[in-house]
Amino acid sequence: DSVGKFRASWGGSSGSGPGQFRANISVAVDSSGNVFVADTNNHRIQKFDSQARFLTRWGSRRGSGDGQFQFPGGIAVDSSGNVFVAESGNHRIQKFDSSGRFLAKWGSRGSGDGQFKGPRGTAVDSRGNVYVTDIYNYRIQKFDSSGKFLTKWGSKGSGDGQFRGVYGVAVDSSGNVFAVDRDDPRIQKFDSSGRFLAKWGSEGSGDGQFIAPTGIAVDSSGNVYVTDTDNHTVQKFRRRR
Repeated sequence: DSVGKFRASWGGSSGSGPGQFRANISVAVDSSGNVFVADTNNHRIQKFDSQARFLTRWGSRRGSGDGQFQFPGGIAVDSSGNVFVAESGNHRIQKFDSSGRFLAKWGSRGSGDGQFKGPRGTAVDSRGNVYVTDIYNYRIQKFDSSGKFLTKWGSKGSGDGQFRGVYGVAVDSSGNVFAVDRDDPRIQKFDSSGRFLAKWGSEGSGDGQFIAPTGIAVDSSGNVYVTDTDNHTVQKFRRRR
């Protein structure tokens, strides 16, 4: 629950059957409470209801065709139930409906607008715009819901608005964008156009410190949750008024 009380779990075994995982990297939830999991090393997406019952899966064959994956990582769901998946191996984004039917794709390997080198984190705002962390280009890219490039920000470094290893991304109800930097352990906050607003965090094991943080999410109250990988914890931060 929102204060960290354990509620349920599923999976827990390595395999390729329904409900099993091999490196489940990212999770997204739709408005009905269905849970979508990027099952990275099985090259597929699995869908469950809110009670952890298996519903469907798609992918499962490594490849570069429509609906195939090479190491899917980031996953996000928009208000219409469309599912966006970032693939680090194919350097692209694929869009599906809530049942896994292929709808669209965009991206290729490179440093130009709409190209990627290791896309990972994926988030969708209330207008359907898609934000993608482009790890080895040290930036965030923003697209509309059909994949049209809108803007980008970031460069390599440790200054405000720079990144050394930008992994997770999340968007709040006001359109603010939160990005987690694994290799410069901190969180940065931007407006929807990429203007730097705030930052927090440093390397360490204390409260508000991180060692290799990767995942991030924002709840309806604006509270921010961060998976702190090498400290083996989740940290929660209250919305700043």
